[in-house]
Amino acid sequence: MADHILEMKNISKSFGRNKALDNVNLNVTRGEIHALIGENGAGKSTLMNILSGIYPYGSYSGEILYDGKPCRFRKPADSIENGIVIVHQELALVPGMSIGENMFLCNERRDRFGVDWGRTFKEAEEYLKMVGLNEDPRTPVKDLGTGKQQLVEIAKALSKKARLLILDEPTSSLNDEDSEMLLDLLIDMKKTGLTSIIISHKLSELSYCADNMTILRDGSTVETLSNEGHDIDEDRIISGMIGYPMEERFPEREHNISDEVVFKVENWSVNDPVYTDKKIVKNVSLYAKKGEIIGLFGLQGAGRTELALSLFGKYYGTKISGNMYINGRRSDPKDTKSALKDGLAYVTEDRKANGLVLTQSIAGNTTMAALEKITRHGIVDNDMEKAVTREYMDRLHTKAPSESERVGHLSGGNQQKVMLAKWMFTDADILIIDEPTRGIDVGAKHEIYEILGMLAESGKTIVMISSEMSELLGICDRLYVMNEGYIIEEMPAKDATRKKIMEAILKHDTRISRES
Repeated sequence: MADHILEMKNISKSFGRNKALDNVNLNVTRGEIHALIGENGAGKSTLMNILSGIYPYGSYSGEILYDGKPCRFRKPADSIENGIVIVHQELALVPGMSIGENMFLCNERRDRFGVDWGRTFKEAEEYLKMVGLNEDPRTPVKDLGTGKQQLVEIAKALSKKARLLILDEPTSSLNDEDSEMLLDLLIDMKKTGLTSIIISHKLSELSYCADNMTILRDGSTVETLSNEGHDIDEDRIISGMIGYPMEERFPEREHNISDEVVFKVENWSVNDPVYTDKKIVKNVSLYAKKGEIIGLFGLQGAGRTELALSLFGKYYGTKISGNMYINGRRSDPKDTKSALKDGLAYVTEDRKANGLVLTQSIAGNTTMAALEKITRHGIVDNDMEKAVTREYMDRLHTKAPSESERVGHLSGGNQQKVMLAKWMFTDADILIIDEPTRGIDVGAKHEIYEILGMLAESGKTIVMISSEMSELLGICDRLYVMNEGYIIEEMPAKDATRKKIMEAILKHDTRISRES
């Protein structure tokens, strides 16, 4: 008989009239990595919030057994006390504080005089070693890359004596290399007896690390699959998630690419806005034709987002030099407003923090970047705003009760569609789109790919940044590879492979190390 560390039996929970969970069952074996899979809104996070005490006992029905004993957690501290620790998708670190301070925040190492800093940093160093992070615990968190910050979060969880670790989209903001390192860490920690539950939309990663997978759909358990041999059929997972087989992961499109170069960047260089002598983007040149989707790939710190933001009205960086041409004319926008006027838009990678106003309606978000198009004598025409928003909701298949719905109430995929609609409404000719499918499920990803294809077919030019190499290979026409701030390779997507791209990066790394 399986040694279950966790059994969740017939768990149901409602929010008003909305039934989020309906008799969900989840069994997790001690010392395994168990994947929890489902589309946005399937109930994964709700189930884990119940387990971690965020939704207290009494607010749901069903039974939870942990180590064979009934659990009735009334607050998160109760679950932590029992060794159940959750690491949320949005990292809960204070940028200005050190690694050590963050690790023991609200759990300080004290002596009779107050915080014992010697013990704090000594213990922090020990937990950092456990996760393979060779950093001084006195280092400010803001000086770490996203991958290292994720490892700090896991070290912080281990410092709470975690026996069951829940990770919600742990690799959503990581590139392939950092993601693999994190997954290998989880596999290694199994040897120490740690049990993990991982929520992710990246099916290839789950096939790589998970022992078993439970699929949820519309708040109900579909099935639990054994991943013995780590060769589970991804098509079966997808059909379980969405309720029907998906014929093609990447939709086909008409490649109506003209010979007209509508976007060109020459010898573009950008320095860090704080450390102004440090060059982040180095002599970059690229071009894109009308109706073309070009991809921009690079490992963490390659400079992709910094390049994009500096092009979009010099939103990022100092000592910016080089030339940019849009539709054959030199463009030198001083701010984002003038960049938009020249026909360039940037869709941010962080929709919640920088892309959308979550407390505002879908309509308010859709029109905010081009309000002048729906105003008469300085007053917003509400009927026109509603009509425009409804048109984009229909075109992009945005699921919501009405255009008045708050964006914060939508799933990640629908939020992404609202953000795309916002920039589509500006009618920009060139769209730089940063991580368009981050944190959304496989069904929503397919819809986003269809939207990007539709935009390209209509004559828009797309520069797509992604940490998922597979989607760049699947939907782009050409790829540029960045490393250490340089464009190091350009190749047609049809000729590109993971091996070719990583070989180009490794060769460039070797050349840099020799030169230094």
